[in-house]
Amino acid sequence: MTYLTGMRALVTGGSRGIGLAIAEAFAREGAELCLAATDRARLETARAGIGDGVPEIMLSDFDVGDRAACLEAVARLTDRWGRIDILVNCAGAYRAARFLDYDIGDIDRLMQVNYFGTVHMMQAVLPGMQARGFGRVINIASTAGKWGSANQSAYNASKHAVVGITRSVALEMAAAGVTVNAICPGLVDTELGDALVAEYAEINGTSVDAMMQAILARIPVGRVIQPEEVAELAVYIARRESGGMTGQSLLYDGGMLMV
Repeated sequence: MTYLTGMRALVTGGSRGIGLAIAEAFAREGAELCLAATDRARLETARAGIGDGVPEIMLSDFDVGDRAACLEAVARLTDRWGRIDILVNCAGAYRAARFLDYDIGDIDRLMQVNYFGTVHMMQAVLPGMQARGFGRVINIASTAGKWGSANQSAYNASKHAVVGITRSVALEMAAAGVTVNAICPGLVDTELGDALVAEYAEINGTSVDAMMQAILARIPVGRVIQPEEVAELAVYIARRESGGMTGQSLLYDGGMLMV
């Protein structure tokens, strides 16, 4: 049984990490896909890696921080497909720093990609979903959107904003049959996760290995989360059968936070 057969999904940040894992899981479940990211070559590699036996995979290279590019990309895809059933906002940026050391340009970039990118994509896609009376929006936030943590205040602020707007937009869309939820992963085995550990190690004046051990000591299951695990949760949220769940920010963090 495939749960997403006949559904059409747009996945930003779909060329690597969690976004690519979600795209792969959606493909296995029968969804038609459009992968979006800034790097065309990485998108081509991602499409080739998903393999044969799936419907044609569309590619769209643009920066989610560019509102006009977001609106144009969604318009092109809607013209071709006729509709978008699922939107996954997974494009993300990361930068660790002490608050007083953050450059305002870094703060702006984190907000433009992580928060405003989510806003642009939802505003582009939701009118069609609302008109059709069906849609699934999945915003990839973070444990950083659920609590405070030192040395990543700007990143935390951007992810708190994603969690907040998820809840509010979910209220506005619920009567139209459109659900809006967020997934809040902990430390995941991705390039972004590696960057987090490396930057934290530098700030704290320790080795990457020592920093990793300190992080793992705070995770009850004692390991890093795999992107495929997050992807399976995304599949459930995207299913037609998940229509009773909206406005949620679901932790998948090995038990690190219990809030």
